[in-house]
Amino acid sequence: MRLILNVIWLIFGGLVLALGYAVVGVVLCVLIITIPFGVAAFRMANFTLWPFGRTLVDKPGAGAGSLIGNVLWLILAGWWLALAHIVTGVTQCLTIIGIPLGLANFKLVPVSLFPMGKQIVDVDDPMAFTQR
Repeated sequence: MRLILNVIWLIFGGLVLALGYAVVGVVLCVLIITIPFGVAAFRMANFTLWPFGRTLVDKPGAGAGSLIGNVLWLILAGWWLALAHIVTGVTQCLTIIGIPLGLANFKLVPVSLFPMGKQIVDVDDPMAFTQR
């Protein structure tokens, strides 16, 4: 079922979202001082490509740098990205077929708000949810 949902997700917007995040990641990496934000944008693109069957967990050892980066990200970009995912998710939930896609958009809200200090893990990996 995850495969089918991920393919439907890719066709109906996931690929465009992932490409958008990837382009932003390239731009942020070119600007050198924003490389950490570029890496976060690539992580978001990766998660956006295949959201069903994966989740985000806090990265062990993420410290003050991640906190400062998340505050900057929230102020500069995170709030409008989260708002866009919420509006899109609500719109997709208006149809029965769109409900799983809307839920996937809601799943992207936390990573769009606070991308630093997170890692993407498979939901079937029992060790993913423990501190390594």
